[in-house]
Amino acid sequence: MTMIPAKMPKLVKKIFPNYVWDFFSEARTSSEKILYLTFDDGPVPEATEFVLNELKKYNAKATFFCIGDNVQKHATIFNKVIEEGHAIGNHTQHHLEGWKTDTKDYIQNILEAETFIKEHNTQKLFRPPYGRIKKIQGKQLRTLGYHIIMWDVVAKDWRKDVSEEDCLKNILNHTVSGSIIVLHDSLKALKNVKYVLPKVLEYYSNAGFRFEKIAI
Repeated sequence: MTMIPAKMPKLVKKIFPNYVWDFFSEARTSSEKILYLTFDDGPVPEATEFVLNELKKYNAKATFFCIGDNVQKHATIFNKVIEEGHAIGNHTQHHLEGWKTDTKDYIQNILEAETFIKEHNTQKLFRPPYGRIKKIQGKQLRTLGYHIIMWDVVAKDWRKDVSEEDCLKNILNHTVSGSIIVLHDSLKALKNVKYVLPKVLEYYSNAGFRFEKIAI
């Protein structure tokens, strides 16, 4: 996702119409203002605990795209995500990049992760690490019943060369009702997330938005 802009271009969304990029259609038919926060790469106790505490302050719900290996290692915090009413998605077992991985191995890695989260990934949500997935991989996943969830806005919170302030601007400058926003509950992103998440929750809550988990 290094070269991907903060706001996903409309052209990219049109090229890959079988992926879920946003919920603009739903937003246009509703009088409510709704945003969809998503968190990748967890669960990681320190980072995920912080995220959960901030979400709870605003009664906000989110969707967590979990790495299977982290679910195995940190079952307690994973269960807390479930208990607090958030949605779960698959982010592979070992954070594999689809472009660099044989399709058979890629699918198998996703199915391995699913063994640890399937009870809670009832909608069969999947997000490819780095946002990179081969067309054939996406096709096979859809055949297996998965919804491939991408994004409308990405904060770039994991990047060391992106400041806390710029991460916040990436969200505030591009988010509209129906946007799917990407953040990370990882140690790499934690410094930026600690700055950004409270401000995003406060700003949009004061503007009359609700934060909902993804429901397909």
